[in-house]
Amino acid sequence: MRILVMGGTRFIGVYLTRLLVDQGHEVVLFNRGKRPAPVAGVQTIIGDRSQPDNLKAQLAGETFEAIFDNNGRELADTQPLVELFNGKIQHFVYVSSAGVYLKSDQMPHIEGDAVDPNSRHKGKYETETYLQAQGVPFTSVRPVYIYGPQNYNPLESWFFDRIVRDRPIPIPGNGLHLTQLGHVQDLAAAMVAVLGNPTAIGQIYNISGEKAVTFDGLARACAVAAGKDPANLEIVHYDPKAFDFGKAKAFPLRVQHFFTAIDKAQAELGWAPTFDLVSGLKDSFQKDYLASGANQATVDFSLDDQILGG
Repeated sequence: MRILVMGGTRFIGVYLTRLLVDQGHEVVLFNRGKRPAPVAGVQTIIGDRSQPDNLKAQLAGETFEAIFDNNGRELADTQPLVELFNGKIQHFVYVSSAGVYLKSDQMPHIEGDAVDPNSRHKGKYETETYLQAQGVPFTSVRPVYIYGPQNYNPLESWFFDRIVRDRPIPIPGNGLHLTQLGHVQDLAAAMVAVLGNPTAIGQIYNISGEKAVTFDGLARACAVAAGKDPANLEIVHYDPKAFDFGKAKAFPLRVQHFFTAIDKAQAELGWAPTFDLVSGLKDSFQKDYLASGANQATVDFSLDDQILGG
């Protein structure tokens, strides 16, 4: 298939592009050209999706059988693509977020659960609704927290920063909130698995790891991945409401239970995660954290010190 990948040079797009090329697809990337393609020889169309006229001008006359929209956050990001290619493609795969779900007392979240109209990810849900209303042959994936090498969000690195420097780990609440992480390679594999699968058309799939983990458990898993004894971790619990951090973020995860069921994707896509949490964190620690020299970098621990001092 000739496939358009929006982005393609950061995190999800890197893994996705490599998998698609390995499977023999002709991949075309659309991005601003600030980073090289992750696979030599892959065509890149330079453009700016934040400018709809520019996007349409750059892609006019192009033909694709499938589109992967990895970085559309708002409906306005994706609408020009639909206007240009609806009725001309076999599949439109959209990266949404489990962050669209309304907070609930009953977990895990399953596809079809209520969404939060005030979520910062509401643009994702609005896009899913639009794709369905326009009759686009779409599939949407809803990751929870994504981790792995090249992660530009300080998620696992937040824990590694403290663990390798033998610092206390300040965790809000009692440390028993359950969350869920999925390795980026497993996410990319799930996205590729929808291609050519008629069951996936018009469907939404939660994609993440198989198990939820407590905040304290995640800290201990990160310690194991970093070659440290988790029994020696100093975990400090605190009340986040007792501090005013302004717009700064003292902890990388939302302080609530937040995890999904992935049964639907496993059953309908023939997909399953290949990384358990510790093996995935080891992959990230070795191939990214150490490889980039992050263990030697200067880190601002001022928020930690504020918490610990309080």
